[in-house]
Amino acid sequence: MKVKRFFAADMRQAMKLVRDELGADASIIANRRVVGGVELTAAVDYEAPRLTPPTPGLSQELKKTQERIVTARAQLEAGERASSGPSVNRQLFGETLRQAAQGGSPEAQDFLDRLNNEMAQPAAARIKPEPAPRVAEPEAESGSGLSAMRAEIAGLREMLEAQLGNMAWGQINQQQPRQASLWRRLTQLGLPAELSQKLLRLVADEPNTRQAWRMLLAHLSHSIPVIRDELIEEGGVIALVGPTGSGKTTTLGKLAARYVLKHGSQHVALVTMDTYRIGAHEQLRTLGRILNVPVRVVDEQNGLADVLKEFSGKRLVLLDTAGLQAQDPHLQGQLSQLAALGTNVSKLLVLAATSQYQVLKAAYHTYKVCGLDGCVITKVDESATLGEVLGLAMQQGLPVAYLADGQRIPDDISRAVGHQLVSRAVSLAGNESPPDQAMADVFAGILHNQRAG
Repeated sequence: MKVKRFFAADMRQAMKLVRDELGADASIIANRRVVGGVELTAAVDYEAPRLTPPTPGLSQELKKTQERIVTARAQLEAGERASSGPSVNRQLFGETLRQAAQGGSPEAQDFLDRLNNEMAQPAAARIKPEPAPRVAEPEAESGSGLSAMRAEIAGLREMLEAQLGNMAWGQINQQQPRQASLWRRLTQLGLPAELSQKLLRLVADEPNTRQAWRMLLAHLSHSIPVIRDELIEEGGVIALVGPTGSGKTTTLGKLAARYVLKHGSQHVALVTMDTYRIGAHEQLRTLGRILNVPVRVVDEQNGLADVLKEFSGKRLVLLDTAGLQAQDPHLQGQLSQLAALGTNVSKLLVLAATSQYQVLKAAYHTYKVCGLDGCVITKVDESATLGEVLGLAMQQGLPVAYLADGQRIPDDISRAVGHQLVSRAVSLAGNESPPDQAMADVFAGILHNQRAG
């Protein structure tokens, strides 16, 4: 039997190390939290292949893990505490205590008297309320014990999810190879797992893999919400919001230059609310001088409503905003001003395609309070996948207005079209298929989201 210890920052990474080193048939015989992460002790009887059907050994280990979770949860809910022992421990003070008392030791005689009194009293009478100053210490200890128990339960759940995810993917990969192939290709696009599940249900009855893939792409193309009209042609006030570095100012410059080249500079104005970054408004002023359009800064002396009133005669007003941390009160004030303008301003969320799905989702929830009308996808030329940002747009019902894929003004921006977005996502994905471990992690993530939901 081969036994080895593994250390990682969290349980999922530790399980990955176990599977990579010992294979899927390895059994977890111990786990504990240590400083900086978790430590797993795993054992295997032989060098197992990377992916095998579910084995009796793994099922037995899963059963043991589930039993531990149930036991720990029951203890947590019942609030079991170690009952306070007697004031005199009979195992420590037995015959030795009596001999010392007979020898004339006052301390031993005192202990013996207390022991006899305790044995004579009924159990209920021995329970005495503790003095008030000592109450905080047991409570702190019990709170620490509960925290440790919750952490252990969370670790066991995470380990169980990883094992079940590996088993689920192994089963699909061997019993439903067509389904597994489509799963890999959708994951390769970067689409969220929940969205991939919904799409796969739509082609569950199609036996031909190639035809099923074409149908999936067609469904995906029609599912992506897009703004079909050219926003800058409709005119009005368009505000770009989003995190720092997402490309708001560059996108604003592209839209302004695109409009000026077609309609001239006399109908356009630029406004910025970004007075926090050093030289931010100077960048916009430079662009204004190049395009020969006026630029105004919203600050303490010039309110947003006053500046927009000044440019009420312009057909198109492009508004740049500051990218600040979600908890920054200045950001909340900025979003409140935009929300107060209502439908008089079109608010577009600028999202970088290079960001992870969770980062994109957090940005959406931060900026949706101002009333988003759509989004702009930027930095497509720097991204490895496009599925994360498209998945967010589909799940949140956020229409895509423009796609930006470079720094050139005004060339590297185009209006969003569903089938073109899908085609771009497929071209970015390449031909490298996700490994089995990545797919097992996808299924583990599905299990985690189902439990969290």
